[in-house]
Order: sequence, then C-alpha cells, then structure tokens
Amino acid sequence: MAQDVETSQGASKAWFVGVDVGGTKTEAVLVQDGEVRASTRIATRRGVGGVVEGAAEVVRRVCGDAGIAVADLIGVGVGVPGVVDHAAGTVTRAVNLGIHDTVPLGAMLSRELRLPVAVENDLNAAAIGAAAALGRSDLAYLSIGTGVAAGLILDGRLRRGHRGAAGEVGHLPFRSQGPQCACGQRGCIEVFGSGGALDRAWPTRGGVPAPVGLFRAAAAGDPRALAVRRAFADAVAYAVRALVVTCDPEVVVLGGGVARLGVVLRDVVVEAMHRLAEGSPFLRGLRIEEGIAMTPDERVPSLGAAQVAVSRWAADAAGAREAYRDERWR
Repeated sequence: MAQDVETSQGASKAWFVGVDVGGTKTEAVLVQDGEVRASTRIATRRGVGGVVEGAAEVVRRVCGDAGIAVADLIGVGVGVPGVVDHAAGTVTRAVNLGIHDTVPLGAMLSRELRLPVAVENDLNAAAIGAAAALGRSDLAYLSIGTGVAAGLILDGRLRRGHRGAAGEVGHLPFRSQGPQCACGQRGCIEVFGSGGALDRAWPTRGGVPAPVGLFRAAAAGDPRALAVRRAFADAVAYAVRALVVTCDPEVVVLGGGVARLGVVLRDVVVEAMHRLAEGSPFLRGLRIEEGIAMTPDERVPSLGAAQVAVSRWAADAAGAREAYRDERWR
C-alpha cells in the first residue's frame, strides 16, 4: 500500500495511520509498506472536540504501541460518518457523533497532530479497504452497525454521489407503516435491519451484545427470537436487493459491527434473499445470494482510511513534482 519516501535522512519506509470513527468505537491501524504494524481502539467520544480528541489519541496510542513517534508518520486518513467533502476535509451532519454543522475536521486534526490529514466518509473508506483486501474492483460494502449504509466501488472508482449520499440504502422505506426513523421517514430499512434495531428489539444482559444473544436464542428455537431474526434478515436482504438492482456490483460485502457474528449472518441473509425472490423470475435469475460475502477483516474501515491517506500523499507528491517541473522550465 505505502511507497518508499525520501526524507532528509534518506530513503525510509512510509508510515500511515488510518482512523475509523464509528458510532461506538474509534479505531486506528498503523500501516507500513502495506502491512498492519499495530492497531488500537477506544470508545468514541462525541461532539466536535470529542471526535478530534479521540482521533488524536488513537493515533498517538498506535504509534506508541509500535515504538515510533507521531512525527514519523507521512499522513493520517480518517473515516467519519456524515456528509463529507473529501477535498475540503469537512464533515456535516454526523448526527451520531453530535456533529450537526459543517466542521473542518481535517484541518482541526491536522493542527492537533501537525501532520497532513485526509478525511473521507466512513463507508467510502470501508469500501476502499474491502476492495483492497478482496482484490476486487467492483463491490458494495454494506455496513450493518448503528445504522445501515453502503460504500460503493464501481468499475474501480469510488462513487460518492452528487450530494455525497450514494449508498444511503438504510433510508429506503421498508415498511411504510413502521416506526419513525431518525431521518424523519417511517419504516426505513435502518429501523429494522441495523445493530441499533437489534438492541431495541432484543436487549440482552450480562454484557452479551444484542446480535449474539438474539442469534443464540434463535438457534435454540426461541419463537420470539426467530421472529426478530427473520424481520432483521428480511430488511438486510431488502438493502442487498436495492444495491444490486440499482448498481449491480460484483459482490455485496456484509460488514459493520453486526458482521462480527460471522458466516451465520450471511446464512440468514441468503435465506431471506431466497424468500424475497420467490415468485420473481427476474430476481432468481440474478442469483443475488451468490454475490453476498462477509467482510474479510473487521478493520477494513480503518485500513481503507489508511489507503485514503496514502492516496492523498501520492496526489500531493505528484502535484509537487508537476509544480517543480513548471517552475524549473519557466
């Protein structure tokens, strides 16, 4: 992933950090020459100051764990929910983080760390990480976590969308008379097919995450657990179908916090996909279930964020070389 960089001390391997700011955790990976050298995570802090403080802390921690100084880094990439202006490094309406207005997150964190910082939407970063890990150039990364949304790599290119809203399938209406969604609509996919939905429908005790408790109870034959799991899987399958019939990616990767369940998650979504395709030769002919995969590494959001930093550095380096040539021959 990374490339050799010339420094004042001579040639050295480039170090980059990728940070994923999620609804519950903030994770960082330290990458050198395409390999993860260290990783760490903390509970996510909210509000503008909290997000900047938390991101800076995980960068410092992951560098400390690897025995290097923050100043040794070439750059930092940050994946964050909300509407992100990648070029400006700003984020707007990251409501799960307590950010409502437009915030220059890249500039703020850059001042804190004294390093170049590139900012990308968290799902876009995750899609970049998944594409690199799987060696694919055409996929949708469907995150099933606090909410539901997708990052899209189509024909080798990241699709952000004209308004930065590409992949927001969680806000497609699923059951029109369902509960109100945080977005203001009723019955969205996210209300039924997210980790947050499982927390509400199947609260568990003793520190057992809701998805784990639900799937255990369903495997034991609990009728209510089976009904909750089926409604959840139907909503996720609905999101997968929406991605396939609109974008037709080669593969839909299931990621996010709920994906820690592993292959059992894919199994119930595939079952739901079969139910959804009943009576539709069109859907059966697409064989959507064959293109549903699990995330290869739960760290793909932070790995993708590191790749965002690498790409920004490469673009800046290319621009500097071009400027040098222009100045030299002027």
